[in-house]
Amino acid sequence: MNARTGYGGKTIYGARVGILMLDTQWPRPPGDTGNALTWPFPVLYKVVPGASARVVIHEQGKGLGPAFLKAAEELVREGADGITTTGGFLAIFQKQLAAHVNVPVASSSLMQIPLVQALLPPGKRVGVLSVQGNRITPDHWDAVNAPHDTPVMGTEGGKEFTRVMLGDTPDMDYVQAERDILGAGETLLNRHPDVGAIVCENHNMGPYAAAMQRHLRVPIFTVYTFVTWFHAGLQPRDFGFPGAGGTTHWQER
Repeated sequence: MNARTGYGGKTIYGARVGILMLDTQWPRPPGDTGNALTWPFPVLYKVVPGASARVVIHEQGKGLGPAFLKAAEELVREGADGITTTGGFLAIFQKQLAAHVNVPVASSSLMQIPLVQALLPPGKRVGVLSVQGNRITPDHWDAVNAPHDTPVMGTEGGKEFTRVMLGDTPDMDYVQAERDILGAGETLLNRHPDVGAIVCENHNMGPYAAAMQRHLRVPIFTVYTFVTWFHAGLQPRDFGFPGAGGTTHWQER
């Protein structure tokens, strides 16, 4: 019998992804990053005190850097092998976080833009839906290696979604929030008919992704698509490769 050795050094095992949470009180239905039922794998959460959506979006997280670094460090110490966040605008902390915790960091859904662009046929490009489109700056685009002229549409012209996110209210009309998001998506495609896929900046748009795809008829990429891909690298599926202690139903020739 082959000897088996265990390796420790962490407090919690089996939860590869650590999620840095904004300090909020709005509802988070399944599909939202902050709802643990969203994920088909265990995750760890850590709230960053004082990290409101308004400060992150309107002030580019001014003064919050140390708090995010500390919380990320605690997640890694507790057991996370990779870090993500609950806000697409947190791309501005990508390099700082990765350097500080020395594990992979997937700070923003916007990081999918270059990959999604590579998937599209000639003449098509990626568009972005955001909770406040006019707040995405060149610094954000540079942080995710995306073109500065990426088409963006925000939900700030709606009645509910942006109001709840920026006002941090404890109630949300999900039907109206969906209308805001679908309406912004329609406007984005009408103004930019060359958009062939949409990346959602906001990490709370996951619950509406299926409705977006049905209504807008283009591929929709959210933080869910991003973090499930991220997790697949941190913990690859075991197919029972010979010699790995698993079972296989195929043979090499």
